Amino acid sequence: MQEIQRTERVTVVGAGLVGSLLSMYLARRGFQVEVLERRPDMRREAIGAGRSINLAISTRGLHALRQVGLEEEALSHAIPMRGRMIHSATGALAFQAYGKDESQHINSLSRAWLNKSLMTHAEATGRVRIQFKQRVQHLDAERGLLEVLDEESGAVREVRSPVVFGTDGAGSAVRRELVSRPGHVAEQEHLSHGYKELTIPAGPGGAFRMEKHALHIWPRGSYMLIALPNEDGSFTCTLFLPFQGPVSFASLDSPERVVTFFEEHFPDALALIPDLEHDFFHHPTGTMVTVKSAPWHVGGRTLLLGDAAHAIVPFFGQGMNCGFEDCVVLDECLGRHARWEEAFEDFFQLRKPNADAIADMAVENFVEMRDRTADPRFLQEKAVEKVLLNAFPGEFLSRYTLVSFSRVPYRLAYEVGAIAGGIVAELSEGLTRAEDVDLDRARALIHERLVPFVKEHSDGFRLEGSAGTGDGGLQRTGVRHR
Repeated sequence: MQEIQRTERVTVVGAGLVGSLLSMYLARRGFQVEVLERRPDMRREAIGAGRSINLAISTRGLHALRQVGLEEEALSHAIPMRGRMIHSATGALAFQAYGKDESQHINSLSRAWLNKSLMTHAEATGRVRIQFKQRVQHLDAERGLLEVLDEESGAVREVRSPVVFGTDGAGSAVRRELVSRPGHVAEQEHLSHGYKELTIPAGPGGAFRMEKHALHIWPRGSYMLIALPNEDGSFTCTLFLPFQGPVSFASLDSPERVVTFFEEHFPDALALIPDLEHDFFHHPTGTMVTVKSAPWHVGGRTLLLGDAAHAIVPFFGQGMNCGFEDCVVLDECLGRHARWEEAFEDFFQLRKPNADAIADMAVENFVEMRDRTADPRFLQEKAVEKVLLNAFPGEFLSRYTLVSFSRVPYRLAYEVGAIAGGIVAELSEGLTRAEDVDLDRARALIHERLVPFVKEHSDGFRLEGSAGTGDGGLQRTGVRHR
């Protein structure tokens, strides 16, 4: 097996968020890193608007940035979002906090700013070289041989690399080469909904025209609109609609129909979007896909990370957070092993069940955001959940808290969420006010169902004080969960 030589040159395909951060981790370990990026340099050339969903960075992503000294810089450009602001069809507002108090929040952050910052910091290490407009056309994964097209000159060249990392997103060219091999698979499930980005501009003097510290949601059953705040006072809105059907992107085929649709379903948003017709017809309609692939590596020569290995839909705000956590875990694996193949197999075994778990939770959260956030029973259960989080700290744990405010493995968060959800549903039966929940019964259910599960998997949980980043006190211990 191929030994890890700390000064050898390695290749990263893709200079997006995960690829740029990964290159910093590799550079820190002494590697010379060549990054091949298909797109132009976004720091020097404008890249089409309307193609990405704003980031919601939380504990996992912040922890990954902290390891390379970039957490504070990122937070200085982020806006805390303390909960969901639900916009009813009548214009009434209802706020749903994300955590037990305001210390638990997620953060709205510009994808473009973060990507530019990561590329610049990667190059500043002196060990990372990013080449743009470089399209990987073919990869011999066993030999580390890439066929690369320079899209500016049209020249095709061969690049040899002892190790290749594929961080080239959901449509990964590296994954395409891997799944052509026997024993490699990639299941892709496209959501029947697409998305379109729209903009609510800032008010006079950069004023926010809606609540600044919230993720805004207009839930309407089979479709919804969301909005995240930006540093300049604007909001990036994303409309999620089915591709086909009576209410769909296909049905909104004229400016008049788009305006009428917003007048009927999102009147308060319409009043804030002056360029609705332009944005709707000039911004592309995005697609969303879940990718579950296996294995993620070929021996010790090629490895997939981030969306290239496990793309997820954006409804838990964890795509980037999960990809950044990949970098942390791979770095730990490289620290434990002397050979690439051992490190890659360890990484795959650690991350695969957790990546599958967050993929499933993201799809489930889409249904919750779209259908349930306006449902009175759902609201009652969320209120009861908050009561329990405050009444039984460290004993009652919710899925959202574990996913967003801890580094507990996603698979454990998924299983805890199922248990906790059952407890909340039972305690909510017949209640008219969350404050009247039977705490004695709650304690008994928690000690009967939840506490034993946490004890059984105690290697996955560790209590600490929060560090000002919404950690919520629960951290991953580094123990494997296969």
